[in-house]
Amino acid sequence: MKRDRNGLTEEQFLAQYRAGDYVRPSVAADMVILTVADTTELNYRKLPKKNMRVLLIQRGEHPFLGKWALPGGFVRPGETTEQTARRELREETSVDNVYLEQLYTFSEPDRDPRSWVMSCAYMALIDSSQVKIAAGDDAAEAAWFDVTCRLLSEEKLRLEDGYSITRRYELKLTGERDTLTSVVEQRKQSAKASSAVEYAVAASGELAFDHAKIIACAIERLRGKLDETDIALHLLPELFTLTELQQVYEVILDKELLKAAFRRKAAPLVEATDQYTENAGHRPSRLYRRNREELE
Repeated sequence: MKRDRNGLTEEQFLAQYRAGDYVRPSVAADMVILTVADTTELNYRKLPKKNMRVLLIQRGEHPFLGKWALPGGFVRPGETTEQTARRELREETSVDNVYLEQLYTFSEPDRDPRSWVMSCAYMALIDSSQVKIAAGDDAAEAAWFDVTCRLLSEEKLRLEDGYSITRRYELKLTGERDTLTSVVEQRKQSAKASSAVEYAVAASGELAFDHAKIIACAIERLRGKLDETDIALHLLPELFTLTELQQVYEVILDKELLKAAFRRKAAPLVEATDQYTENAGHRPSRLYRRNREELE
């Protein structure tokens, strides 16, 4: 039986161990719930445009009473952070079994005025047609906000053994009544043996806590995975047109794409069905679905 330098076995060590001797942060899971939804189009012959949207809740309690924030909650005893995230997702949207990915752990000691609260942030991608949103117990309201994240400036600096890049983004969230504009800085530093990425909120834009940089981090992650994965398909219903798929890519990237080049790139990700759109006000289009071989 192994003993430590004090002569204790593991059982003896655990019996006298006092967790209260160490400062421990609270742990929360915050959710960046993204979807892509059609805008209202007055001309029924035109395809509706799409906007990327993020779900926000209006806080009904201190701190940041009345301000908009990401849905989330504290990790309960016996829960993992992912279980907390899935519970919050069900409570806020009534959906489950959707794409969920851990983003990053935000652990700055001053990020929450109540105490030291670490946030394990997650990104969820959902089909907007599945969702029924409802505010949780500590929220006054829950609502979708159209979201854009656009580059304002970029500064590159050479270091002795690498380089750093500082980018400033404008994060704009537009709801039915409120428009929230934040400025987020992204700092990338790369050296021969290491690299790091940090986000900082330069202007919060009336968003609670540090949630502006969590949203910016999620959008950057989503954009970065478009080329190598089929992640965008999680924002679409089971059947979709190639035009709708291209619209999803364009709204995520915030730029137009060439139709022919996009379709060549998307071809391995989808497979055609024998179904077509109906009552869409224009010529019927073939419907596609995720390539089942890619899914497997």
